[in-house]
Amino acid sequence: MATWDDILTARDKEVFAKAGFGKRAGFGQRPAVLVIDVNYAFVGDRPEPILKSVERYRHSCGEEGWEGVYRIRELLSAARTKHLPIFYTTAWEESSPLIMGRWQGKNGRSGEDLDDGRCKGTEIVGEISPQEGDILIRKQKPSAFFGTPLISMLNEIRADTVLVTGCTTSGCVRASVIDAFSYNFRVSVVEECVFDRGQASHKINLFDMNAKYADVISLNDALEYLNGLPKHLYGA
Repeated sequence: MATWDDILTARDKEVFAKAGFGKRAGFGQRPAVLVIDVNYAFVGDRPEPILKSVERYRHSCGEEGWEGVYRIRELLSAARTKHLPIFYTTAWEESSPLIMGRWQGKNGRSGEDLDDGRCKGTEIVGEISPQEGDILIRKQKPSAFFGTPLISMLNEIRADTVLVTGCTTSGCVRASVIDAFSYNFRVSVVEECVFDRGQASHKINLFDMNAKYADVISLNDALEYLNGLPKHLYGA
């Protein structure tokens, strides 16, 4: 049973099955890992219930975010044994109304992004912080690709597959997945390694991405794939 089955109507299940959506696309030969926005702003500075965490970090995904962090750590450990390229994204450290752009328009607490705590919030969580050789990309908008050099870097290393982790499932993960799909990468979203503050949003976006843009795979499937790769695929 897929995680989204309990929120789909019987009609939706029948329509998508009959229309042929959700076929497994499979992995390519040269994967890279994307870790999208796993910073303190999105998980808080400690594991705690989300309604408590959002009092201080309005973007926080709470305890579910921290569970995602621990699973991402497992995936990264396996990726590093094969010397795979790992790309992190986060927001710019500094901010202003101009940099924030339309982010200001949809949240009543957006002014908090201009205070002194923003710099800490944009830091990648220490449990999975970038290591030597990893790439950290600063972005302003949801997609990891929009206004960044990510596509040129993936082209340079001749990657054909992206394993997507991070948050939020319905926001920056989805935006990045659609752009990666649009650039003709094979895309796999590692289910235990993505998270969202909204439980319904998490499920329905996993369903939609799996139907059209990506394979939603288990962490075990991802680890099995990584373990089967040549150790020096990228010449490290």
